[in-house]
Amino acid sequence: MKITALAIVLVATAPLTAFAGSLDTAPDSVVAVPVAPVKAPKLAFTLRAGIGGAPAYFGAKDLKAGPDFSFSLNYLALPGGRSIGSTDPRAVSYGFAPRGSFRYIAKRSSKDDPELTGLNDVKASVELGLGLGYTQRNFEAFADVRYGAIGHHAWVGEIGANAVMHPTEQLTLRVGPRVFFGSRDYANTYFGVSAAEVAAVGSKFTTPYTAKGGALTAGLELGATYAINDTWGIDGAVRWDKYLGDAKSSPIVAQGKDNNVSLRIGVTRRFSF
Repeated sequence: MKITALAIVLVATAPLTAFAGSLDTAPDSVVAVPVAPVKAPKLAFTLRAGIGGAPAYFGAKDLKAGPDFSFSLNYLALPGGRSIGSTDPRAVSYGFAPRGSFRYIAKRSSKDDPELTGLNDVKASVELGLGLGYTQRNFEAFADVRYGAIGHHAWVGEIGANAVMHPTEQLTLRVGPRVFFGSRDYANTYFGVSAAEVAAVGSKFTTPYTAKGGALTAGLELGATYAINDTWGIDGAVRWDKYLGDAKSSPIVAQGKDNNVSLRIGVTRRFSF
């Protein structure tokens, strides 16, 4: 009787034991899902757009507000696997590196500035060029050469250096000297006075003047950059320049001001393609 009862109990519990054992299952197999590779950009650059204040013309007494914009190259993939710059928006390339250079000069008109009556109008100019920069964490230096591709069609150059400070991870401050050079054609365009201009009806100028070029201004610039994130930022600067050489001796500067203050502030946006 005891043996029969034991057999009944074993039979009755067998399904439960099997069910309990099924909870201890083998781990699920891992299925690999293919992930599309991230395509590295071939070009990355930063644009700045904002507002600035500068003399209406070289030698003017008063500032004139206007749009301000700039372009800077961050990365360029070259044939053969070579490249310039870095795809990392936070990367800082120390040492020597090529750089682009750009400047826009607004038109000059005696209609807008009656004190220039007699002088020929000067069209707006766009200068394009290249330069060489040297960067360390707390120091920068550069030398740029540009050509007036639109407008004055003359050569100019600029050298400068900055002490660089990093009060916070996002904020960078720069301060340093600048020296600007212009060819004879450039100097004559903006600082020269021809005999025909002296003879013009109502001319404010009584003596012809020929500018020979060379070092035309020297000054100091203070700038600040704030990185909102890897894409957006805020950039601004204040610059003071004093005219030198043939620019300082120009009748145009003599009737105006022999030093200039300019300022700008804008938003920067990084693009990658």
